[in-house]
Amino acid sequence: MAATTSARILLTPHPGEFKRLAGEWHDDFEKLAKQRDFAVKFNVYLLLKGKNTSIACPDGKMYFNPTGNAGMAKGGSGDVLTGLLTGILASGYSPRETCILGAWLHGCAGDMAAKALSQEAMKAGDLVEHLGAAWQLLKEFQG
Repeated sequence: MAATTSARILLTPHPGEFKRLAGEWHDDFEKLAKQRDFAVKFNVYLLLKGKNTSIACPDGKMYFNPTGNAGMAKGGSGDVLTGLLTGILASGYSPRETCILGAWLHGCAGDMAAKALSQEAMKAGDLVEHLGAAWQLLKEFQG
């Protein structure tokens, strides 16, 4: 069955959670194929969290986020991402735009927090503290 353009469900598992949904994989290529296939089959947007978050869309397209770092792999960071995505989606962005923008902002805020505090010392609340600066940086890119 072909995916529709009305998909509005965003899932944000980390790799361990995704394994429970889709099964084991042997390498990154197989993991990405499983991610893409899952998004198409269930008509969802699936952000697979990690150092470089990957985004699979219901139409089979995939995107890769260059921002973020290992210091974000702490309790509560995913909750910050979910809240950010919810706010962006509620602002009128499409689900695809929400995923791409949210992943970038979340990772950028994490990179800023790591620079200010170190990856070891940063916590989820530090991501929230740096989101404003991440938005400002994005505005600078837009000119």
